[in-house]
Amino acid sequence: MSAVGAVAAALLLVTPGAAAAAPAAAPQPVEQCRIQDERLDELSGLASDGRAWYAVNDGGRSLRVHVLDPADCSVRDVRTESNDPYDVEDLALGRDGSLWLADIGDNRRRRDTIALHVLSPGGDLTLHRLAYPDGAHDAEALLLDRAGVPFIVTKEPLGRAGVYRPAEPLDAERTVPLERVGSVTVRATKTPGGPLSGSFGSTLVTGGSVSHDGTAIALRTYTDVYLYSAPDGDVAAALQREPLHIPLPNEPQGEAIAWEPDGTLLSASEGHEPVRRIPGAAGLLAESTTAPAEDAEQPSKPVDGTEPASGTGTSTGQALLFAAVLAGLIVFLAGRLRRNR
Repeated sequence: MSAVGAVAAALLLVTPGAAAAAPAAAPQPVEQCRIQDERLDELSGLASDGRAWYAVNDGGRSLRVHVLDPADCSVRDVRTESNDPYDVEDLALGRDGSLWLADIGDNRRRRDTIALHVLSPGGDLTLHRLAYPDGAHDAEALLLDRAGVPFIVTKEPLGRAGVYRPAEPLDAERTVPLERVGSVTVRATKTPGGPLSGSFGSTLVTGGSVSHDGTAIALRTYTDVYLYSAPDGDVAAALQREPLHIPLPNEPQGEAIAWEPDGTLLSASEGHEPVRRIPGAAGLLAESTTAPAEDAEQPSKPVDGTEPASGTGTSTGQALLFAAVLAGLIVFLAGRLRRNR
């Protein structure tokens, strides 16, 4: 077992609800095509307009959006800008066709600000800087609602992933503060895949997407995806509802998730892996139960009716103390698995 795996395994012993079963009739992702272009070896963000796919790599020293042919995953075009980002992690498509590159990665949690680079259909580039209200966070998921408001979901090795949005209108002339509007906790699963030993990777949020009509939200981990209903387009409220859980097995480092206009869900991983699709995912969500949770700060229950595994008898205080000791080591070791700048 690797050092990260050993730490993760120890942590899971003191983490309540450390296992969750997949739905009995979970849909199976179907391979569409395989990305073989060497320029996309660290695929991290994906978006679709129904005619083309748009993809970004993790990190990078310039802004690059690869335009893919959905028929065979080949690169049709590359849109570039000279801006030098810190760590691009996700991509969202605006209703006007603009591409939002989420420069939000921060493995070592040392950034004063994060950034959103917005590339218009006409080629203009706008840079928005944002600042968390409670210190630095690592994040890999961007959700863009149908009104064009960005939400960032953090990647937390311990505790709940925070949900943040701008507290004021975006302004390219100054840094805009973020506000925390909720949190999401996903339960560990036994879905195979991911870069970390054990089930630790199944709890880390690595990507997100909002459907074209704004009524469905997807948040993914290395191994699974969770779908949330947003009938009124309210992202913050949707993430308080119970999600539909769909396993995404055997993705080595799954970080990309995207909606097609017809409600198909696309999933992809780093490492020249296939892009897979789940036809009718939005329809499955519409059929599921999405009653609001009693407390937005409580873990979401899987919609298949399964309950979390019972605890090991460790008290909350002991768990928190042990987790605090492990936190720094987990962040350091997990960061070494990814490209750092």
